[in-house]
Amino acid sequence: MKSLSVFQAILLAVFGALAVSGILVFALFVGGGGGGAIGPITIWGTLNGNAFAVVIRQAAENDSRLAQVTYVQKDPTTYESELTDALAAGQGPDLFLLRQDYAIKDAGKIQKVPRTILPEADEARFKDTFIEAAGVYAGTTGILGIPLVADPLIMYWNRDMFASAGFARPPQTWGELNGIAQRIVKRNDAGTIEKAAVAFGEYANVDNAKDILSMLILQAGGRITLKDSTGRLAPALSAHTGEATQATESALRFYTEFADPSKTSYSWNRALPGSRAAFTSGDLALYFGYASEAAQIASANPNLNFAIAPMPQTASGDKSTNGARVYALAVTRTSKNPQGAITVAALLASAGLSQPLSVALGIPSARRDVLSAPAEGNDDLFNKQAIIARSWNDPDPEKTSDIFRAMIESVTTGRARLSEAVQRADQEMAEIIGQ
Repeated sequence: MKSLSVFQAILLAVFGALAVSGILVFALFVGGGGGGAIGPITIWGTLNGNAFAVVIRQAAENDSRLAQVTYVQKDPTTYESELTDALAAGQGPDLFLLRQDYAIKDAGKIQKVPRTILPEADEARFKDTFIEAAGVYAGTTGILGIPLVADPLIMYWNRDMFASAGFARPPQTWGELNGIAQRIVKRNDAGTIEKAAVAFGEYANVDNAKDILSMLILQAGGRITLKDSTGRLAPALSAHTGEATQATESALRFYTEFADPSKTSYSWNRALPGSRAAFTSGDLALYFGYASEAAQIASANPNLNFAIAPMPQTASGDKSTNGARVYALAVTRTSKNPQGAITVAALLASAGLSQPLSVALGIPSARRDVLSAPAEGNDDLFNKQAIIARSWNDPDPEKTSDIFRAMIESVTTGRARLSEAVQRADQEMAEIIGQ
């Protein structure tokens, strides 16, 4: 991955090209790129503050409306509570980065952007402008946030471990994992796993376990929640009347089999370290993480011979599906300058600034037009994975994480059969939604 100093050089070239073409002269409802000052605007978020600083500083040279924009990077572990406390006190930022799975939980913190003010807030225009995974922000009367960037799930694979087992490439379908696990997993004389193939089957020591299982459910044609005929959110983990297959059971069965010692695909157990730590130490062949983790993995072990690849798909699937975290800029309900906040959010999410911002952050833009532009290397792979990403309406990320953990662990410990675990999870999801 590129260092930030290299980013700055690239961004200077990018901005120069955009200025010549006139793309930076973004005509919004308040006028052209040289519009008057809109006052100070503060943004809170968990993404890299240096990247935002570089982009905003360079963009402000072409558009004075960004001259007083400040981005403050927050600790992800305290971000939600700090934001809630600040808004309760009538303070806090004008804009904040809203991750798609918090769209429902944080809706009370937000001033919607009306579709009459911003063209992209129109529901049809929104779908044409932003990726499918950003759909959770859209509504008939306006949007909760303007999508900015996406962080898709990626498959990381250890070249040396695959080569030693006789494999020249990583899996393209999930069906290949069974054979890979049989040839890659190494155990000592006591039967303890020393080299693992894939970290599936558990929850506590599998990074991104909820997101991985969610993606498997979506790939299997299932849903986790849905909007009923009245527009209300409803649980959808269990099969309902008229559905021939149970996608959640199928996905859960596949996921948990890798932690079952009686299966030939047995590759993981709860006694092993965290999956990313195991991968960076060279003891795990496949790691499923986010695009943003690439630089962290490389820096954690510079000698690790790894590469990235697209997320495997089901062999019988008629469309490719992935998961992603999407970040949007949302206007806080306490902002003293909501008009200015909307202007800044729209400028940063425009094609002219979304592209250099995605370069600086090292993850794709959430805009379809930016993702359609030619890219090279990892950027091209990341972009393609963002395009096929899907999401679901999560009523409360922390509580649903507990549901997914209980669903997985009830199967791996033998406390419940697959159908029982899924039905219980569906019931618990309904309780959360009802709250």
